Amino acid sequence: MAKSVSMLVVALVVLFVLKLTCSSRDDIHIPTTLDGPFKPFTKPLDKSFRGNAIDLPPTDPRVQRTVQGFEPEQVSVSLSSTYDSVWISWITGDFQIGDNIQALDPKSVASFVQYGMLRFPLIHQATGYSQVYSQLYPFEGLKNYTSGIIHHVRLRGLKPNTLYYYQCGDPSIPAMSDIYYFRTMPDSNHRSYPSRIAIVGDLGLTYNTTSTVSHMISNHPNLILLVGDVSYANLYLTNGTGADCYSCSFPQTPIHETYQPRWDYWGRFMQPLLSKVPIMVVEGNHEYEEQAENKTFVAYSSRFAFPYKESGSPSTFYYSFNAGGIHFIMLGAYISYDKSGEQYKWLKRDLAKVDREVTPWLVATWHPPWYSTYTAHYREAECMRVAMEELLYQYNVDIVFNGHVHAYERSNRVYNYTLDPCGPVYITIGDGGNREKMAITHADEDGNCPKSSSTPDKILGGFCAFNFTSGPAAGKFCWDRQPDYSAYRESSFGHGILEVKNETHALWTWHRNQDLYNSAGDIIYIVRQPEMCPAEAKVNKNKL
Repeated sequence: MAKSVSMLVVALVVLFVLKLTCSSRDDIHIPTTLDGPFKPFTKPLDKSFRGNAIDLPPTDPRVQRTVQGFEPEQVSVSLSSTYDSVWISWITGDFQIGDNIQALDPKSVASFVQYGMLRFPLIHQATGYSQVYSQLYPFEGLKNYTSGIIHHVRLRGLKPNTLYYYQCGDPSIPAMSDIYYFRTMPDSNHRSYPSRIAIVGDLGLTYNTTSTVSHMISNHPNLILLVGDVSYANLYLTNGTGADCYSCSFPQTPIHETYQPRWDYWGRFMQPLLSKVPIMVVEGNHEYEEQAENKTFVAYSSRFAFPYKESGSPSTFYYSFNAGGIHFIMLGAYISYDKSGEQYKWLKRDLAKVDREVTPWLVATWHPPWYSTYTAHYREAECMRVAMEELLYQYNVDIVFNGHVHAYERSNRVYNYTLDPCGPVYITIGDGGNREKMAITHADEDGNCPKSSSTPDKILGGFCAFNFTSGPAAGKFCWDRQPDYSAYRESSFGHGILEVKNETHALWTWHRNQDLYNSAGDIIYIVRQPEMCPAEAKVNKNKL
C-alpha cells in the first residue's frame, strides 16, 4: 500500500513538472504596451528573501588562478559595431600588488587568435594589441597594483549567425588557451534578431551574483548587456578589507581606495560564460576608481574591448553597435553630456545615421536611471535627462535599460514625466546581486522623499532636480503615490531577457533569482508603432 502511494505521488509530481515545462506562452495572455498605460503596481516586499549579499572569497575555486605562466585566462568575447567582426580579449601573466611592483612588458607576449568554422583546423589568424594598466596611490601605506597583460584582438570578415571556434594566446612560447566558440550576430535587417539578449546590472561577485549568472545561463542568451557596476572592487581597501558601504566603514581614507584583484576574480568567475557569449558593458559609478594623477575608470577602459572607434566615438564611455535589426546606444553618465559636449554631438550624429528600415529597434542604455521611484539615487541623473531626453524622443528610442538602483522597475511609455505613447519604456535592472544589497524604500512613501539638495550633478555641477511644476505632483519634489509612469516595481535580485520577435514586437521577461528557472516575475510584449510615432518627430509638448 505504501509503495503504491509513493508511486502515485511520484507520478503526480512528474505530471506537474511536465505541465510546467511543456506549457507554452501561448497558453497564457501576455500583456502588451498597447494595453497600457498600466495602473502602477508594487509587488510587496518578500521579507524572507533579502539575499546572501556576501562576496565570494579569494579562496573560492571559481576565482582562483588555474593557468600556468603566460597561458591565457579571463577570456571573453565582445561585439564590434556590425555582425562581421568581434573582439576576443584575455589576460596573460599574473597581477602584482604591494609596495614594490614592476609592470610586465606588454610586448613580451604576442596577441594572437586562430579561428575558423571548424574546430580543426583553425584556418584563420588575427593579431591585435596588448597593454598593462596600474592602479597607483600617492599615499604611504596604500598598496599599488599592476595588471597582467591584457590582450584585445579583432576578428574580421565573419559570416552572420555563424558558429566560430577560436584559440588565443602566444604559440611561440607556447602558451595557448583551450578551444572556445561563439556565434556571430545575425545580419542587420528588419527580419533578423538575436534570439535572446540577457540584460543585467550592478552584478558584483557575491553568492547572489552566482545565482543570477546561473539563472541567466539557463535562459541561453546569445548576447549579454551589463549596464554598469561590474566588480565592485572599490568597496575594498588596498589590503583586501571590504565593506557593504565604503564611505560608512572607511570615512578617513585619504583617497577612495580599490582592491584591483577583485577585477581578476570577476574575470575568472565569468570566463565560462563570456568566452562563449559576447558581453557589452557600459560604465557605472563603481568603475570610477580614482588614483594618482586624478586618473579614473582605468580598469574599465583597459579590461574590456569597446567598438567605440568603429562607431565613430572618441571615447570608451559611449559607443553604439548593431545586433541584427537592433541598434544599441551605450551612453556615458559619468562624462560630459551637455549639448555643447562631444558625447551629445556624437549621439546626434549616431542617431541621424540609424536606418530604421534596416534596424527598426533602437535601444539605449546607461547606468543611472532617469525614471526610478526608489529612494536610492532618486532623480540623481536629472541633468542628463534634461540634456538628452528630447533628442532620444525625437528619434523614437524604443527601450531604455538602466542599473544603479538595486531593484527592478518597468515604466509605462513616458516622456518628460508625462505618459506618452511615443515615449520609451524605461527598465531599471540594477538587481544583479552585488554586496550593497537591495533597494527597498520608495520616494513616494510617507517620510521617504529626499531633499532636492541631495541630488547635485557630479558632472555639470549645480542642480537640475527641482519641484515639479505641473501634473499630479505639482509643487512637490516627490509624488505622494506611485507615479503614473511607474507600471511595475519590485525589490528582488534577478536579470532580464529581451526577445525581439519582429520589427514591431519584443518580448521582455524579468526573472527573480528565487523563482524556478522557467518562470518570470514580469512579462510583457513591448510594441513599436512607427506609423503613429515616426522618428525625428518634432517635440513640442509635455513641457514641465
